[in-house]
Amino acid sequence: MELLDVARHWAADPASWPVAPRFDPADRWYSRLAATDDHEVWLLTWLPGQHTDLHDHGGSSGAFVVVSGVLTEETLRRRRLTPRVLPARDHRVFGARHVHRVANLGAGPAVSLHVYAPALRSMTRYLMDGGALRVAEVARAGVSW
Repeated sequence: MELLDVARHWAADPASWPVAPRFDPADRWYSRLAATDDHEVWLLTWLPGQHTDLHDHGGSSGAFVVVSGVLTEETLRRRRLTPRVLPARDHRVFGARHVHRVANLGAGPAVSLHVYAPALRSMTRYLMDGGALRVAEVARAGVSW
């Protein structure tokens, strides 16, 4: 099954989620909903102004669906960050080398559903340095989240 198909399946049936979305005013809230031998599923919530750092997924490919609200994804193109607005029901599919930053720049809360294959084991966070990426931190599963 394709990662986007898995993400859309989970996003379409919130009643099947083992936890209800929560919103944390201090930071994005997230919970792993499921894990199989070949992928894992995460639920994330975003209040206005909440965002990720610029990061990769440690070699995992992925897909995410915006369940509600609006998110903005920024990716590196020609040594600059380029935004893409993703309203509810829009999605993004990415490969193992994808680097991005995701933010809720809107006025209301947002919910997104993410699928990764294989399961996340690490995530590298980056800083922009003169149009180039510089490693700021390598976060590890079970330690950093």
